[in-house]
Amino acid sequence: MARILIVGGGFGGVVAAESLAKQVSAEHTITLVSRKRDFVFYPDLVRVAFGQREPADISFDLRETMLDHRVHFIQGEVARINPQERHVTIAHGEFAGNISYDYLLLALGRRLATERIKGFFEHANHLLDVAGALKFGESINKFKGGIAIVGQCPGARLPVPVYETAFALSRLIAARGLKEKTRITLVSPESPRLQFGDLDMAVALRNALEEHAIDYIPDFQIEHVTETSVVSNSTDRLNYNLLMLIPPFVGPSAVNGLGITDSEGYINVENSMRVKGLDLVYAVGDCVNFSGPKLGHMAVQQAEVAANNLAREINGKEPDVVYDHEMMLVIDEGAGETIYLHKGLWRDERASVHQGRFWSWAKRIHERYWMALHS
Repeated sequence: MARILIVGGGFGGVVAAESLAKQVSAEHTITLVSRKRDFVFYPDLVRVAFGQREPADISFDLRETMLDHRVHFIQGEVARINPQERHVTIAHGEFAGNISYDYLLLALGRRLATERIKGFFEHANHLLDVAGALKFGESINKFKGGIAIVGQCPGARLPVPVYETAFALSRLIAARGLKEKTRITLVSPESPRLQFGDLDMAVALRNALEEHAIDYIPDFQIEHVTETSVVSNSTDRLNYNLLMLIPPFVGPSAVNGLGITDSEGYINVENSMRVKGLDLVYAVGDCVNFSGPKLGHMAVQQAEVAANNLAREINGKEPDVVYDHEMMLVIDEGAGETIYLHKGLWRDERASVHQGRFWSWAKRIHERYWMALHS
């Protein structure tokens, strides 16, 4: 009998647990540890902030869902990982102590390094959890015109909600009759071409921003946030009345000191999703050291590869499934208009970029299907 331990209850952890439950016999135990009991479909947090979705619409109970897949669930915070003794130390949850394992899958996500931006915690809104989305929604409801700034800090690796927030704000202020009183500015530490690795995508985004009369400032390295302004590392200052920023990301603290990470704390893995330098350990999702943005669909694909290879190991076979790192995303402009991008990040080829209403419809159908399938 093998004891399989999965730590992390996001896209990667949930998909890996469900996939493994289908591939290994019932004699093996699968346990999922998550800091929170509720799974949240994070791509919909922009819509929560703008009152288009309720938190209950984009979440489900992990304990009940895992039970349906014969996966044990433990709510708790992962404090330390000991690969030599093959156990994980859990704290601050319904269980405190060590959980032993034979196979370990890390789906720990990323840590928000808000401490890197002075004043971020005190003054900035973000869209990376339900509480943040609701708080930003309150600020949106109070907004009566002025300067709205949305953007990313250096090290933030999630551009989609930044653009979707800017487009949603543009439509909202038009509906409120505040267009003449409002200026929306999108700031980024780099250009769209560098963010998405494609000129066609950069052109599509710049055209969309112009159509919505959204100012765009690239190469703006945010270093400091005050109650009324954002300040770059070159001391350029932008005043605001409404602010939403994606903070810097770094790897999870639970793997610090294990010698398996890059300089930013992301876990080094092979294309089989095995952790480099550790036997019987895999890692998926935002915690891994891969280039490009951190997107949910990447975590899902990595989890499926890891689950297949881990199941093969348990069944006495060599892992042979290979992950192909690609970026696929839809940026919603509102009113059905969308920009779609698909690009292989490990292949020297141009991206596939499309615009139109079909992709908005496809995105909504995919979200409803995903929630129904896993909840």
